[in-house]
Amino acid sequence: MAFDPHAPSLRTEIPGPRSRELAERLARVESRNVTALLPEAPIFWERAEGSRVWDVDGNGFIDLGGAFGVANAGHAHPRVVDAVHEQSARLLHGMGDVHPSRVKVELLDRLSTLFPGGGGSKGVLGSSGSDAIETALKTAMLATGRPGVVAFEGAYHGLSLGALDLTSRDDFRRPFAARLAGHTRFLPYGELDPLRAVAADAIGAVVVEPVQGRGGERVPPRGFLAGLRALCDTRGWLLVADEVYTGFGRTGRWFACEHEDVVPDLLCAGKGLASGVPLSVCLGRRELMDVWPTSSGEALHTQTFLGHPVACAAALASIAVLEHEGLVERSATLGAETLEWLRKRIESSPRAAQRIAEVRGRGLMIGIVGRGDHALRACRHALHRGVIALPSGPEGEVLSVTPPLSIPEPVLRAGLEIAVAGFES
Repeated sequence: MAFDPHAPSLRTEIPGPRSRELAERLARVESRNVTALLPEAPIFWERAEGSRVWDVDGNGFIDLGGAFGVANAGHAHPRVVDAVHEQSARLLHGMGDVHPSRVKVELLDRLSTLFPGGGGSKGVLGSSGSDAIETALKTAMLATGRPGVVAFEGAYHGLSLGALDLTSRDDFRRPFAARLAGHTRFLPYGELDPLRAVAADAIGAVVVEPVQGRGGERVPPRGFLAGLRALCDTRGWLLVADEVYTGFGRTGRWFACEHEDVVPDLLCAGKGLASGVPLSVCLGRRELMDVWPTSSGEALHTQTFLGHPVACAAALASIAVLEHEGLVERSATLGAETLEWLRKRIESSPRAAQRIAEVRGRGLMIGIVGRGDHALRACRHALHRGVIALPSGPEGEVLSVTPPLSIPEPVLRAGLEIAVAGFES
């Protein structure tokens, strides 16, 4: 058989013997709640490049998930890797809120130019999406004096206690319910009328994912985001855009709220910000962020690794890659072409059409919605054939497609063909 450079390259059964051995070791040293080791071991990653991942057994996979949408520029993009190496050799760690690094200033300057609407911003850096959400919640409290927040059914905003109060999934919330603030009201995603019925003086902020990620790649109806902006303006609420998943080109714009020309009051970003290095940011309009008091030596909200120099350098390099390689625009074009191809591919297969309810998404944030447990089965089928695809949605009913924005089209098609075949098997 001729070698296909676009196909997976498997050497062992999946998971292979070294992955199974590592799973046994991990079970002895990690909390059993973190990594799912049953009913079978995961694959253990060894290296990654572009849109490919290799495990410890030497098996090569197509990555349709982009490591939860993190690898926007591609895994180990040379420009990002070089920036990490150079910054590590120069300054590995700084004192981000006492004696900051130069690269921290450069990153916040660059992010300010990308803030929707072109008005500029101020920001607070963090390490995770949850960090950014916590900053947004505190900013909203300082600005409005009201702890009440509206979030939406299906929302995922993180698992730290403040962010968890905004996350709608009961399985995440229930064990810690007694610790949650309980100031969040959940309303149907994509609908404005229920929000109009909420008393204005009970709410300080509305927090929304412009496209729901872990909720199942749910795209709201056109006009929903613009309607939220108008309601917030009328009621005196802050609009917080959670762009942790959707930001930095994932949906075909730098930020997904720009599809409706919406300028949020606060914007949270992470994941693809640094294309593989932990970093997040909460950006806000300058006058709004000035509700925070001037630091006199003790910041009200900070962390040891705030503005980590290596992460900031990686983010600057990643942003440059997205810009210079046209990956934001490519995400829009390739995403639209992929949606059309998927729909035709599914229509051509009676079995796939029977088991797939719909295909939806924006840019390279696409969900294949299965009926029953077919999406979960398709994800397992794909992994055993060399394609990494993860389920999303409250019941795992969606096969999530969020590959690196640089993925070659033939590789993307090859991976999707295997994924769709999982619904047919």
